[in-house]
Amino acid sequence: IGRLVIGQNGILSTPAVSCIIRKIKAAGGIILTASHSPGGPGGEFGVKFEVANGGPAPDVVSEKIYQISKTLEEYAICPDLRVDLSRLGRQEFDLENKFKPFRVEIVDSVDIYLNLLRSIFDFNAIRSFLTGPNQIKIRIDAMNGVMGPYVRKILCDELGAPANSAINCVPLEDFGGQPPDPNLTYAAALLEAMRGGEYGFGAAFDADGDRYMILGQNGFFVNASDSLAIIAAHLSCIPYFRQTGVRGFGRSMPTSTALDKVAKVMKVPVYETPTGWRYFSNLMDSGRCSLCGEESFGTGSDHLREKDGLWAVLVWLSILAARKQSVEEIVRDHWAKFGRHYYCSGYFIMKDLEALITDKSFSNQQFAVGSSIYSVERTDSFEYMDPVDGTVTKRQGLRIIFSDASRLIFRMSASSHVRATLRIYAESYEKDPSQHDKEPQAVLSPLIAIALKISQIHERTGRKGPTVIT
Repeated sequence: IGRLVIGQNGILSTPAVSCIIRKIKAAGGIILTASHSPGGPGGEFGVKFEVANGGPAPDVVSEKIYQISKTLEEYAICPDLRVDLSRLGRQEFDLENKFKPFRVEIVDSVDIYLNLLRSIFDFNAIRSFLTGPNQIKIRIDAMNGVMGPYVRKILCDELGAPANSAINCVPLEDFGGQPPDPNLTYAAALLEAMRGGEYGFGAAFDADGDRYMILGQNGFFVNASDSLAIIAAHLSCIPYFRQTGVRGFGRSMPTSTALDKVAKVMKVPVYETPTGWRYFSNLMDSGRCSLCGEESFGTGSDHLREKDGLWAVLVWLSILAARKQSVEEIVRDHWAKFGRHYYCSGYFIMKDLEALITDKSFSNQQFAVGSSIYSVERTDSFEYMDPVDGTVTKRQGLRIIFSDASRLIFRMSASSHVRATLRIYAESYEKDPSQHDKEPQAVLSPLIAIALKISQIHERTGRKGPTVIT
C-alpha cells in the first residue's frame, strides 16, 4: 500500500469511510472501532475491513485474508514514523525505498460525506424546519463517539440547529465510561430530556455512526423495525429517490416484517437476508435494492454500502418537515394504514433447539396460552441464496411461523463481548387500529411464554426469569 487516507485527528464515521472509499476509488479501507460496545482500556477494539465498493468484506474475502495470514513469513514495520493527524493535506515519507514516496493524506472528517448528503436531501427544507417560525426543537446525543464533529458541522452549522441541541459531542476513547449503544438503557439522559416535552425530536448514535435511535416528544420511542418501514413509506420525500426510483428493499431475517407491508403496497420486492450488511451490499451493487435495514437500528440506502445513522436521522427530519406532524402522529398514522407489528427480542444461552424445531412433527403443534391458541404453520432453519452471485449462507436462525403470521425466531448472537447466546425475537401483527395502543410486552407475552416453553430456558440455565429487551 503506497497511500493512506485518514480522517483529521484519526476520526471518521463508518459511513464516511464508505463514502471516501467510493469517491477516491480506493482498494479498500480499515476501520478501528468498538462500534456500540464498551471501549477504552479493557474494553473492546474491533478491526473491520471494507472492500472497494465501500461495504464490509464478504465471507469469501474474509476467508481469503485468513488463509493468507497462515502463510505469512515476515512483515515490515516503521516504528519511528510520525504523522501529524491534525494537519490537513499530504505528508510524504521514504520508507527504505519500498515506496517512492509513501503518502499519507489527512482529510476533513466531515467534508466529503457532507457533500454527498447535500446531493441526497433538500437541505433548504430541513433548515427551514429547524430554524423557521414553526421550528422544531431537537436533541441529538453523539454518545461521545466519533459522531460529535458530524452532528456539530451538519446539524448545527449547516442546518441551523442551536449548538445546545447536541450533547456528548466530544469523542472520548472510553466513550465516557458508557457503551455508546443508542438504546433506551444507555441513552437514558436523552430519554429523560425528551420526556420533559421541550423537544419534538431526539436521536442518538453509536460510536462509529452507523446505528441510531429515534425518539419523539415526551419520550415516544420508535423501534428499529417501525423506523425502517416508515422510512420506506416516505422515500418520495427525498430528492435522491425521486430521481433514482425505488428498486427494492432488504431486511435481515430477524427484522420485523413491517417493511414487507410497505413493499407490497409500493409493489417492490423485499430481500430477506442473514444478519450482516455485506449481504445488502451485493444486492445494491446489482441494482436490486434501494433501502436496507437490520433489527439493531442499522439502516441505509444505496447511496453507500454501509448503514448510516445520520442519513436515517436526516430522512426522519425530511419526513417531519413534509408531513408537518409529530413523530408519534406519523408512527400512529403508519400503524393505522399498515397495521402494527409488536416486536421485541431477548438474549439467552442456546441449547439444542434446531433438532426440536425442524422436526416434521413440530409443524403440527398448537400452543395454548390463556385464551390464545397459536398453530404452527411452518418452521425452518433460515438460509439465504444471494440472487446476485448464487452463494448460499446456511444456519442463520430458526424460525417458527404461526398461522396468524406471528413469528418466533431463535438466532445465535455474534457479539464478541457476550459469550455464546441465543437471541430470541417475537413478532405479532395487529391490523385493528383500536388495538394499536397496547404495550408490546402485553401483546407478545403469549409468544414469549411459548418461546420459553420451547427453549426451556429456566430448566437449562436455572435462572428465575429472562431479560426481555423491547
